[in-house]
Amino acid sequence: MSNEISLVTGGNGHLGNNLVRLLLSENIKVRTTIRNINDQESFKGLNCEVVQADITDRESLKKAFIGVTNLYAVAANFSMWAKNPKTEIYDNNMQGTQNVFDIAKECSVKNIVYVSSVASLDFTKLPANVDNGYNKDRRNWYYNSKNDSDKLALELGEKYGIRTVLVLPSAMIGPEAHKLSYSNKLVLQVLNGEIPVDTNITLNWVDVKDVALGTFNAMKKGSNAERYILSNEKHTTLQESVKIASELYPELKLRIPKKVPKCLLYSVAGLMEFSSKITGKEPILQRHYLDMFYNLKQDYDISKSRKELDFNPKSSKKALEDALRYLKNDWKKR
Repeated sequence: MSNEISLVTGGNGHLGNNLVRLLLSENIKVRTTIRNINDQESFKGLNCEVVQADITDRESLKKAFIGVTNLYAVAANFSMWAKNPKTEIYDNNMQGTQNVFDIAKECSVKNIVYVSSVASLDFTKLPANVDNGYNKDRRNWYYNSKNDSDKLALELGEKYGIRTVLVLPSAMIGPEAHKLSYSNKLVLQVLNGEIPVDTNITLNWVDVKDVALGTFNAMKKGSNAERYILSNEKHTTLQESVKIASELYPELKLRIPKKVPKCLLYSVAGLMEFSSKITGKEPILQRHYLDMFYNLKQDYDISKSRKELDFNPKSSKKALEDALRYLKNDWKKR
């Protein structure tokens, strides 16, 4: 095992934990950060160093980054909604990115793979491609945070002379989930027959283990200051997702959801948003989300990732089937 330390921030998150496991399987010395030092269940049986750190806490990062050569910047606030989204989502992700690069410079980190998101892509021309520039739609604070922190990471990498490679995953699903991610929760809703209507919002499913491998390969062979999409080429509709689940588990008798006009969905979303102001809970449907994604085909050009990172993900259908099996056979037995 090399003495070089690879650090993964957010190691008990879905991608972070899969990445830790992959690095260990490659006989790499791994350190990982978590916000709550008592939350170590996901590292049971893993030979890695676990330290407490928060990307918004510079002093904790200094302790975690000492002696690190390769940094996988995975930790971020992945929330589509908050009571104060500007502060809780946008500001935290931007400040976290600034802190990570500032402290990496102080600690002489040589390489950073920064986990961005397909949320930072321009969807006005499909398939979405890194060469098309950034997302110009500013209606969602999470999307804004990924858009702007992506740019900031590249700027800081150049400023500090740190080799910086960005990876942009789509909807990651699949096993080794300590907690259910946003995407895995949606798969579980499909499995539980909790998709009453098709909102005409598509998904681009990708197996989290394929993303972990793509992220690892980005560290090994990705070009400095380049962005790589880690997704499948084609989208999957909600109807198709439920159909795949119903064919895999016919005994569940899942009903294929019917499409509903946007005007009706818009009215329902408005009521849900009003209710959320009272309850403080995230609305299932939001009007600006419909404006952004209704009838949008989330298709991506991943030819650059295939060529430069040897990224060859399993099909979106296979990824969804594997995630359904995992959630039904393993997650539900916890």
